[in-house]
Amino acid sequence: MSAPPSVPAAVTTRLRLDGINTYYGDSHVLRDVSLHIGAGETVALLGRNGVGKTTTLKSIVGWQKPRSGSVTLDGTELVGRDMMSIARMGVSLVPEERRIFTNLTVAENLKIAQVTARKPGWTLEHVYEKFPRLRERLTHKGDEISGGEKQMLAIARALLQDVKVLLLDEPTEGLAPLIVREVENVIREIKAAGITTLLVEQNLYSALSVADRCYIIDQGEIKFEGTPQQVRDDAALRQRYLHV
Repeated sequence: MSAPPSVPAAVTTRLRLDGINTYYGDSHVLRDVSLHIGAGETVALLGRNGVGKTTTLKSIVGWQKPRSGSVTLDGTELVGRDMMSIARMGVSLVPEERRIFTNLTVAENLKIAQVTARKPGWTLEHVYEKFPRLRERLTHKGDEISGGEKQMLAIARALLQDVKVLLLDEPTEGLAPLIVREVENVIREIKAAGITTLLVEQNLYSALSVADRCYIIDQGEIKFEGTPQQVRDDAALRQRYLHV
């Protein structure tokens, strides 16, 4: 593993995983996974399909409970808590399949997120400012909007909560290049707002364009921690762990 650049001393570690081991039945998927994200950082978790990226996110939110290891938010242990408790503490997962209510309008999806929030996050006006496409689609049902608009809606719903850590699972998956650029701009807006973000992304160069630091995971183990520029400059690293 390359020598890791630590979070600067002035930056408080918001989310930390130490020695996480997660299984599906007898299958050992995550093997002593450790990573940390500073408050306000955007960190990318990279790797090929099926190497443990989504399982890492699920282990953080309690969707798939680790058998051993520690996950802490601002020093408070999350392992052993249920998903609802973890969400109420400010950790929000936007899954790859987005999970919006397709039978409800965009406005109704946002309203539900707003009224169920334990603490308010972004206001609706702030959401409409950052997601102008959603303002244009307020009366459209979830199954009547594009894939990019669904992704923006899923992220917007999370931001209406009091989010401390946002987990994004493949936010550009299946999107046209122009829409990918829009989603990247949304992630930059989230970063500018000081929200800590862990990004799982198969689109390597999209991830590198928004991340402060990167981890690479392979076969359930962290193999690299470093900067986006290090990943760009190391063709052998990319070939070994990221290229199909």
